[in-house]
Amino acid sequence: MAFTKSDPGIIRAKGIRIMRANRLRQIWASGGAAVNGWLAVPNGFSAETMAHQGWDSLTVDLQHGVVDYQAAVPMLTAISTTETVPVVRVPWLDPVYLMKVLDAGAYGVICPMVNTREDAERLVAYTRYPPHGTRSFGPIRGFLYGGQDYPERANDTVVVFAMIETREGLDNLEDILSTPGLDAVYVGPSDLSLALGCRPTFDDVDPPAAEAIAHVAAKAKEYGKICGIHNGSVEVALKRVEMGYQFVTVSSDARLMASGSQAILSTMRAAKPASQTFSY
Repeated sequence: MAFTKSDPGIIRAKGIRIMRANRLRQIWASGGAAVNGWLAVPNGFSAETMAHQGWDSLTVDLQHGVVDYQAAVPMLTAISTTETVPVVRVPWLDPVYLMKVLDAGAYGVICPMVNTREDAERLVAYTRYPPHGTRSFGPIRGFLYGGQDYPERANDTVVVFAMIETREGLDNLEDILSTPGLDAVYVGPSDLSLALGCRPTFDDVDPPAAEAIAHVAAKAKEYGKICGIHNGSVEVALKRVEMGYQFVTVSSDARLMASGSQAILSTMRAAKPASQTFSY
């Protein structure tokens, strides 16, 4: 049978769309680490611009910031113009949010405040079709992005992350990691630091938070699960890849826009002649 490439990641065989592969799973299967970008700006064009830079994945953040579902859908559509994997961080462990973003074409979900084995089991159930879960059927955009066999393959394609960001979640880490169907955990360093009585920061974390971050990586490897983490700089992200993290977020669209602007303005202001005044 002859196969020809069509949309990125989709193969056509006599007009049948075979579900688009999840590149995150491909990267991890080869032992690699995925570089994830973060989207806080509620705009399709900015999401498309970020996606065309070559990120392995981009996460639309519905938990913090100003993005809502109506803004997220065109952002997911924009990401689909590339091979970048669309991921969404939902606001909470709520079946409404989880099912709607999956129906909208997200190939990965990051769920905050998963603190117990029961939480993790609910997360898996909400994101898997029966008989492995309770996800309701209606992948209206999942069909467009993934392909017509989405219903048969979605359970094995979509990636589900449980966030570890509380003392309770850390205490129950092994119970969470042993939950069948859970693909990965994702560390929020700032919240985890706060929970441990430390300063809320991404990179220069206090010793108790640093120990917890290393502990999560070691336990995830022990249980055969992927671990991801938020980072503020490339240097720290690379160190955490060496530690065992295979999904590292580095910065966001808003932070990159701000830092890029600051770099330009700093250079211009430092270089201007003493007699010349620039207006900003």
